[in-house]
Amino acid sequence: MKSGPIVMIEDDDDDKEIIVQVLNDLKVPNLVHWFISSSEAFKYLKETPEKPFLILCDVNLPGLSGIEFKKEIDSDPQLRKKSIPFVFYSTSIAQSAVDEAYIQMTVQGFFQKGDHYEEIKKTIDLIVSYWKVCRHPNSEQ
Repeated sequence: MKSGPIVMIEDDDDDKEIIVQVLNDLKVPNLVHWFISSSEAFKYLKETPEKPFLILCDVNLPGLSGIEFKKEIDSDPQLRKKSIPFVFYSTSIAQSAVDEAYIQMTVQGFFQKGDHYEEIKKTIDLIVSYWKVCRHPNSEQ
């Protein structure tokens, strides 16, 4: 397992708790750094010497939306160079947001939150399993 933390930007406490429980149930050993706002997450990403394993981001956030947050990351040379996999995980997904994410940004996934625990667990397992084996510029050698 790649050892960097999972960066989660999620403003809903219930969703956060479910995702953390799913990660525990899946025995994902990575620490989770949880941020309520994208501005806090951006500051962390700019300042941390850690190599995050994955960014899991809601679309609908207070202040800067997830879409706007990803655009900020893409426009920052330091953060683009870090090549941190970025996945949207959101309750409501408008096709226009999906189109914007894939056409105007370098997003690596867009998933809708499930309604039931097992559905959520299956999706999170798929995301984490994929990034454990995927090679990208930030992959551990």
